[in-house]
Amino acid sequence: MNKEFLNVIVADSNENTLIFFKNIFKELKICIKIQCFNNADNLMKYLNNADAVIPEIVFIEYHISGKNCLECIEEIKSNLKFMNMVTAVYSEQIPDNEIEDIFVKGANICMKKPEDYEKLKKVLTDVITINWQYHTSGLNKENFIMKA
Repeated sequence: MNKEFLNVIVADSNENTLIFFKNIFKELKICIKIQCFNNADNLMKYLNNADAVIPEIVFIEYHISGKNCLECIEEIKSNLKFMNMVTAVYSEQIPDNEIEDIFVKGANICMKKPEDYEKLKKVLTDVITINWQYHTSGLNKENFIMKA
């Protein structure tokens, strides 16, 4: 497969976080087309639109406004058109007992969002690089699980 870029969606209620993600993705050597949504309702409305470009990876903030993050994951995983999409849930605080729930609902990645920009950049770089390798190699994304 010869893919020149990754389509990425970030859904977060915090505008500053969306800006951080955009800036970090611009700095990577991998070409990324990013779309941002400020609540889960808009994210799901877009994804369920017939004309939507399905991203290779979607980052959803665990405490996003609108629809519950876990409801979004369940909805995404129940639709075959999203079969090859990797879902990453992140937050500064996710209780340990809820991390298992996130994976059980179908998320591929659970990420503790560092408060420091450089640490966030490192974590996002790792996630995108690994996702790029999975995407370009044809590896099975259904069993790709990572706790960052």
